[in-house]
Amino acid sequence: MEQEREKETQAAARAPHGKTAALIGASSGIGRETAMKLCARGYRVFNVSRTPCKGERVRTITADAAQEGELTAAIRTVGEETGGIDLLVYSAGYSLCAPLEHAKSGDYRYLFEVNFFGAAEAIRSAAPYLKKRNGRVVLVGSMGGEMPIPYDGFYSASKAALCMLAKEADMELRDRGVRVSVLLPGGTSTDFTYHRRVYGEEESFSYASSVKKASAALANIEQGGMNPSLVAEAIVRLAEKRNPPPVAVAGGGNTALYIARKLLPDRTVNWLMRKKFNQN
Repeated sequence: MEQEREKETQAAARAPHGKTAALIGASSGIGRETAMKLCARGYRVFNVSRTPCKGERVRTITADAAQEGELTAAIRTVGEETGGIDLLVYSAGYSLCAPLEHAKSGDYRYLFEVNFFGAAEAIRSAAPYLKKRNGRVVLVGSMGGEMPIPYDGFYSASKAALCMLAKEADMELRDRGVRVSVLLPGGTSTDFTYHRRVYGEEESFSYASSVKKASAALANIEQGGMNPSLVAEAIVRLAEKRNPPPVAVAGGGNTALYIARKLLPDRTVNWLMRKKFNQN
């Protein structure tokens, strides 16, 4: 039965109707919600991730964003099978709550492989197929890339880098018909919270109490935050804009916060973030 369903799913993905969307990291959370909304709009949706997306109309191609070359091969499969890609969404992500002094290089290098280098590889690989369709790219960033999150600094740094990557890619590709944007959601209620790598006392040493308080505050912010469906709606709207901005923010409250961040001195922002994450 499962094999028959898989064949039906693959046939649906190859059906000559609608546009083609390749989503990196659509097995759960924001990515899966985006996949469902794109399916409802008639897109042929491919999920590229380590685990399947639970959607009968979504075809999963297994690949690990942290392994160089795997995204390239998966995206090539999508592009050659469909003749082009109309939309690329990069929503793969990883979070690490650890003190800078004691963070293990393997942990933060893995984080950057997933959050940043994977996105760069996806854009590079998809570019030839996007140019055939005047395609769009939406990278899922974070308000954490605009404001430092205590002990989640590598995540913030990777999202800040992702924002600059989107601006640069949009600058280079727009004359070739491709537009690139990054969407900045704030805390969002998904299982991403529970997959975060949090250093315990034996790894954090004298920072243990601060790390524990910061990670707990971050979890509360996320689980009390936006519904992933609303973020997915923002992704679809951004992807279908005729002239999308390089940077967009999801949610009215986050938009106000984004504007305030541009106006406030860094010293003030750092003080506010320390207070918000129980570091004072």
